[in-house]
Amino acid sequence: MKELVVLSGKGGTGKTAVTAALAHQASLDPEFSNTVIVDADVDAANLELVVGARRVETHEFEGSEVASIDPDLCLVCGTCQEVCRFEAISFSPTGQFEVDPMGCEGCATCFYQCPVEAIQMTPRKAGQWFVSDSRFGSLLHARLRPAQENSGKLVARIRETGRKKAVDQGSRMMVVDGPPGIACPALAAVTGADLALIVTEPTGSGLHDLKRAREMVAHFRIPTVVCINKADINPDGADAIEDYCRGCDVPLLGRIPFDPSVPEAMAQARTITELDSGSPASEALLTLWPILKDHLEGRQAPIPLKTAS
Repeated sequence: MKELVVLSGKGGTGKTAVTAALAHQASLDPEFSNTVIVDADVDAANLELVVGARRVETHEFEGSEVASIDPDLCLVCGTCQEVCRFEAISFSPTGQFEVDPMGCEGCATCFYQCPVEAIQMTPRKAGQWFVSDSRFGSLLHARLRPAQENSGKLVARIRETGRKKAVDQGSRMMVVDGPPGIACPALAAVTGADLALIVTEPTGSGLHDLKRAREMVAHFRIPTVVCINKADINPDGADAIEDYCRGCDVPLLGRIPFDPSVPEAMAQARTITELDSGSPASEALLTLWPILKDHLEGRQAPIPLKTAS
């Protein structure tokens, strides 16, 4: 089973639209018709809106722990408040010390310092993860609750579940819509992948963040390819990205042109390749799919860096 992760160094490059279109193409390909899809952007998950997800399983996700004080055991000595460096413990009008769950970081210092063991650490309900059916195959996705942490742990959870599902159903590929950036969620999304596709845009910030994303993926020694979305809005910027890719020996697989049909398709909860297979963006994505498949399968025939759109 091959694992493709789609990344972007920054938000707003069109990564999810590209991922959804690739999942659509995989569903039509006899080799990959039972592909498993994972939306690893758990802080702002939206792939389910485009692929027509219908939830069949819901699971709770427990993140960090939170402290709580048992008033029947508490001596009101104030030790917990003194040692809490996050100022999450306060003295209430009722004459008891209380923990602010939003301020508690789960460090457990108060738990260990309490002289009468009046403090307990309990897992915090941080979000939910789901198994869904979609038009293009099984979808694993999740939602992290506001102000919650451990999104990297949640990404790892749904990726591992996706891998198991892919093996169980004999899938040949898993497509992961990774989170933007290079923080812990992105690291959790890319670890162990067979190929990383970085979607970038022809701007100065796009090039800067492409470099960061490529360096992150290179650290894990994962083969990397690139495509430029909305490439024709700034040809000079696209050429600068091509020059960078050439200098790093990273294949640039395609230039996807700006296409007003893309937001129209997203508004209709469809991929651009479903809405209009003859649109400029669709034609570029249809050209990209077999090339990307060759890279994923190791059939890497020489490809010109500047792919016509």
